[in-house]
Amino acid sequence: MILLAFAWGVHRYGSADDFRLRINAEVEAHRPHPLYAPTPLAPYVAAGIADLAVSEMMSRATASATPGATPSPTATSRQESALLDSPVRIVAPRVTAGARQPTPTPAIPPAPTPSPDFALPAQVRLTGLRHNWQTWNNCGPATLAMNLSFFGSKLSQADVAAVLRPYRDDKNVSPEEMAAYARANGLQASVRVNGDAERLKLLLAAGVPVLLETWYEPKPNDGMGHYRLLVGYDDAQREWIAYDSYDGRGLKKNEPYTGIRLPYDEIAKLWEAFNRTYVILYDGARAAAVSDILGADADDTAMWAAALEKARTTALAQPENAFAWFNAGSTLVEMGRYEDAAQMYDHARRVGLPWRMMWYQFGPFEAYYETGRYDEVIALANATLRNAQIEELYYWRGLAQQAKGDVPAARESWRRALELNPNYAPVRERMQTLDASSP
Repeated sequence: MILLAFAWGVHRYGSADDFRLRINAEVEAHRPHPLYAPTPLAPYVAAGIADLAVSEMMSRATASATPGATPSPTATSRQESALLDSPVRIVAPRVTAGARQPTPTPAIPPAPTPSPDFALPAQVRLTGLRHNWQTWNNCGPATLAMNLSFFGSKLSQADVAAVLRPYRDDKNVSPEEMAAYARANGLQASVRVNGDAERLKLLLAAGVPVLLETWYEPKPNDGMGHYRLLVGYDDAQREWIAYDSYDGRGLKKNEPYTGIRLPYDEIAKLWEAFNRTYVILYDGARAAAVSDILGADADDTAMWAAALEKARTTALAQPENAFAWFNAGSTLVEMGRYEDAAQMYDHARRVGLPWRMMWYQFGPFEAYYETGRYDEVIALANATLRNAQIEELYYWRGLAQQAKGDVPAARESWRRALELNPNYAPVRERMQTLDASSP
């Protein structure tokens, strides 16, 4: 019996080592861990928006909104203007350096081209994909490999992981990394936020699968980030059809894999944790359809403005919704409004964020670093690193350590980041700069 269980585990997770990591994770899951991400350090607990009624702050922000206005530098005006419109900083996607570039894959035949006023069918199901059950901790590469298979790619999740996740216990592969990998394979790719159900349906009807970054919570207070690939929908049942590398709900043994069913309302809730981020891969035959469907949101400035308004209205209606405040912070980071963003993140943390939240999203580190809160960056990174090894956390911790004048500690943090991911370009650049400036 033990040998059979071991053989199944090796087959399911790809290797004996990966199966061992899965067992270790199960043991760790039963050990005590925090229910929530840590709250801000004492100097910041009373700062920000905690002393303002949420409805009052939102009402003031709405009433005083002036397109293109520059907030005054006073603390009160920063509080009241935290969710106002302002010019957006365009951020280039992160590109993995030094990676092997796979061979481009062929395009597939053209698909219908719906426009935003396209009459959506009541049901859509895309076919021609290859399903993968993920090996240990490999949902990002596994889901990306499934998405690529729709366009004729033969690349396996192991091929993708070799470039995007060389350290097997890395907890995070970002949407931008996956989009860059798809472009290296000859496809076009776009990472968008603030998606909605209608846009997802339009893309699916146009023959474009959609990769979602969502929360996954099989047990209360034990959620984690998880990628899912939407391949269809069913309005009559109010369900999405998804290729999922981990979740096997509703599947019948010995039947061909055709996807699992996920209720609209469930995905809407789980998707919110990642600011409704979605990744779309497409070929030239589908480019016009994608452009029509994205509309104004193809422009980053318009997209972030809409995302900020969505976070604002959600936080106003649901002041105890920590994800709404967090999404406001993440959007404000992209706008370069770091002090406002830091206040949003502070409030989200006080309301209560899941303990794994900072395994996948690093906007708080950028906001705190850019506002000189270096001790906060280090404390939050250390608290998160106690439960997971993530190169981005070592990167931000190193920046804060360097800013505080502790260059040896910064160098050690960046050395550790490169151990986890030798392809992580931001750290390599920092280390090169540090080495060049050393006597």
